[in-house]
Amino acid sequence: MTSALIAGGGLAGSVTAMALTKAGIDTTVYEAYDRSADGVGAFLTLAVNGLAALRTLDLHTIVRARGFDTPAMSIGMGGKPMAEFDFGDPLPDGTVTQTITRAAIYTALRDEAVRRGVRIEYGKRLVSATSTPDGVTAVFSDGTRAHGDLLAGADGLRSATRTLIDPNAPTPRYVPLLNAGGYAKGLRLDAQPGRMHMVFGRDCFYAYVIHESGDVWWFANPRQPRELSREELAQVPWREKLLGLFAREDGPARDLVEATDEIFAGWNTYDFPSVPTWHRDRMVIIGDAAHATSPASGQGASMAIEDAVTLGKCLRDIRNVPAAFARYEALRRARVERVVKQGKRNGDGKSLGPVMRHLMPLFFKLYKPNAASMRWLYGHRIEWDAPVEAGRNG
Repeated sequence: MTSALIAGGGLAGSVTAMALTKAGIDTTVYEAYDRSADGVGAFLTLAVNGLAALRTLDLHTIVRARGFDTPAMSIGMGGKPMAEFDFGDPLPDGTVTQTITRAAIYTALRDEAVRRGVRIEYGKRLVSATSTPDGVTAVFSDGTRAHGDLLAGADGLRSATRTLIDPNAPTPRYVPLLNAGGYAKGLRLDAQPGRMHMVFGRDCFYAYVIHESGDVWWFANPRQPRELSREELAQVPWREKLLGLFAREDGPARDLVEATDEIFAGWNTYDFPSVPTWHRDRMVIIGDAAHATSPASGQGASMAIEDAVTLGKCLRDIRNVPAAFARYEALRRARVERVVKQGKRNGDGKSLGPVMRHLMPLFFKLYKPNAASMRWLYGHRIEWDAPVEAGRNG
């Protein structure tokens, strides 16, 4: 039986492990940290295309049980809505886009991977890997080694696997936006629950969605031209900063901040316009390691899940590992790079000057986002049973 080593035990690593297991590959995940992602405070929105990919592995109901329906979004400014549209069509069983905490989705997928027989080893930070005639040998920071037929790097934005494949690989591009947010309690907003409300504030973009419990989940994207270090981020007085940015805001932004007990520690935004080399010999990268996208696109998790399923299919149907990797890249590169571009455009639009603030309502009056215009994004589907052939499209 073919054996796979997966570097990274987050969402991408867990789903990849289950996709490869379904493809008949013996899989072990090596996680750098001694603990899992339990306790991570932020949340994410998982679009229907990502849920459709999870459905091929019988995983979407596990996520749906821990998230809540977020089928649509509205876009507003100055306390008034300008446009609204759906996050794609529901799946055949009625599943729509979900909003879920990162901790909930990570732990649910990790626990299911273990239940399906995937082995996970913690405290295993990848430091080097060497291709051999019969596979690849990985070396970890604790001095231990592991050998397998292939190595998949699901190790995120600062991927060690990416650098091992290509020492000249680009570093992440800083997108001049910060991220902060939290869970507001006790508010009674005049807004529809389960609808993501995106607001172009006067001095800061923000978004919020009302949970079934009545709590309001929200995030904000202050503009930050210069990339901040980890130490500088830790010193930012987030509550005071956000209240200052929202001082002139007409919507509920200040109320959200004031009703939040603990604001997420802020973080920088990054993406990858293009990573030239995704694979070499028997090593390959997936998810953020290959194509991180700005959170402005809402597709980071979905792209990683689509990667995992596609890689599983390619390795199932193409016996030659390097050829399977090449086919996986051919099937994925154009789509993910289009998503990254979309995310960058969305992110750039979050910081509007005075002229654009006047033009934005007119833009949305003339251009109405609709299901057809976004079908390329939300309507993408992967058929697990459809065969993959080397050098063929599909």
